[in-house]
Amino acid sequence: MLKAANRNLRIKLIAALALGSFGLSACATESYVDEHIAAVNTRVDAVDAKAQAADQKAEQAGQKADAANAAAQAAGTDARNANARLDQLTPRVDALEQAATAHRARH
Repeated sequence: MLKAANRNLRIKLIAALALGSFGLSACATESYVDEHIAAVNTRVDAVDAKAQAADQKAEQAGQKADAANAAAQAAGTDARNANARLDQLTPRVDALEQAATAHRARH
């Protein structure tokens, strides 16, 4: 009888250990997975928002650079036009200076 009681106790102990190990196994519950996926999604959303903000800033900087380039090109064109007009006036100024010098020399 003692052997039968010992045997039953062993069987119950082994069964309890087996059931306990199955219960404590690494199987994730659906709510556990959902919580962690939600946390990852929150992080992904935050990174996506930062990326979109950086993209908008880069686009604005590109537009400002394009505007500055256009202004610089316009200024360059204005400078070339001013130089061309100066080149046209230089012979006239030289002629007037020569005439003024010649007129003073006669007196």
